[in-house]
Amino acid sequence: MLVLTRKENEAIVIRDQFGAEIRLSVKAISGNKVRLGIEAPSDVRILREEVAQMSELSAESACL
Repeated sequence: MLVLTRKENEAIVIRDQFGAEIRLSVKAISGNKVRLGIEAPSDVRILREEVAQMSELSAESACL
């Protein structure tokens, strides 16, 4: 895992081998909460971790 430090209004760009980019921007920091902005191609599905886990569990139970 790569861990980076960013300040408010700074960003991280993730680029794949085909040139597609995902940009994560720190929009606001308030106490222990960070507001992120995410720019990604429309075919990239973006989910909060807890939603992704629920989706995986639903898919697994559907296969049973």
